[in-house]
Amino acid sequence: MSGFGHFARDAEELEREIVKRGILLGIDWNDHAALRALAREALECDPACSLAALRDPDRQRRARAELFALAELMLRTMQQSAEIGVHTHGGPAWKAFGRALIEEAEVLRRRGG
Repeated sequence: MSGFGHFARDAEELEREIVKRGILLGIDWNDHAALRALAREALECDPACSLAALRDPDRQRRARAELFALAELMLRTMQQSAEIGVHTHGGPAWKAFGRALIEEAEVLRRRGG
């Protein structure tokens, strides 16, 4: 397994940054309904939306956009590690937001969006 340790390290770093944004945004990682709404917002925010939010002077809006970018990195890390047979996951914030993202993506897929 040597050479694959970076996935675990990446997951730890992503979890830490996700938690930081969560603290700034006042996210309750146990509030599934609020996480689903946040996940829906993340999935509906296109690159132009994200770029505008990242440039916004409002700290909260920037933190949301950063959280959405971290979620994308989180999903890519899981996909890339899975492609080589490594199961990668982060901590409680990662798992809670990841679950909400997957559930909301399924809703969007069923709607044809």
